[in-house]
Amino acid sequence: QVPLVESGGGSVQAGGSLRLSCAASGRTFSTNAMGWFRQSPGKEREFVAAITWSGAFVYYADSVKGRSAISRDNAKNTMDLQIDTLKPEDTAVYYCAARFQRDCSDLGCYYERGYAHWGQGTQVTVSS
Repeated sequence: QVPLVESGGGSVQAGGSLRLSCAASGRTFSTNAMGWFRQSPGKEREFVAAITWSGAFVYYADSVKGRSAISRDNAKNTMDLQIDTLKPEDTAVYYCAARFQRDCSDLGCYYERGYAHWGQGTQVTVSS
């Protein structure tokens, strides 16, 4: 039913780290570029990070650049997002998504409409 399933969220103190995982359910996304978005109550969903099909290129939002790492394992059909030095403003529901294409050359990585499938989200709460 749900093509992508996120896990690894939770409650963390500011300065801590979390590793979020995204696993495919029922199909493979090994040839699709993939990304992470997040959304807080009352705010629009925003781009966090993306990775091309082979992992050759990665992209990060300014808000997490330098303290975040996106990766994927196509053999396992999974994608991870490591966020270090977590801040209260990182509190959000994090969603993984798969793009229509293998890279971001068509519409760019930051445009939601370019993503074909979405997970249900995992909650990340950072306490100060």
